[in-house]
Amino acid sequence: MVKPTAQATQRAAGRTRVTRQSAAIEDALREADGFRTVQELFDEVRGNGQKVGLTTVYRHLNLLAELGRADVVHRADGEAQFRLCGVHAEPAEEHHHHVVCRVCGRSEQVSAPEVESWAERVARAAGYTEISHTVEVFGLCPEHTAG
Repeated sequence: MVKPTAQATQRAAGRTRVTRQSAAIEDALREADGFRTVQELFDEVRGNGQKVGLTTVYRHLNLLAELGRADVVHRADGEAQFRLCGVHAEPAEEHHHHVVCRVCGRSEQVSAPEVESWAERVARAAGYTEISHTVEVFGLCPEHTAG
């Protein structure tokens, strides 16, 4: 998860309002056992009888991510997957990472202080400031491990 900047939070805060569609999207995320793609969430919300457009789902998920309320990881094919922060663990107060199953999207939130120090060190060595990063780890969850 990338921690939102103060500017992004201010921009996004002006666009937040609770609608029937946004509530349905967040409910679908809350019920999910792991990360879900935009298409999966769209299908689920529509399957629950809500009238919502695919563009609305994209916009709301990106807004949640920009506000730091949703985590985003990208599959190997580049497609984004979303999950509300803190749904399956304690609320996400600190920057964190995930291990995600390539088959079902199940995820575990993990702490990785060594990644944090490495990212800070290499960015500063290159002269960068206001550093953020994402690390996505994929594998097979216990249910999908062969053998």
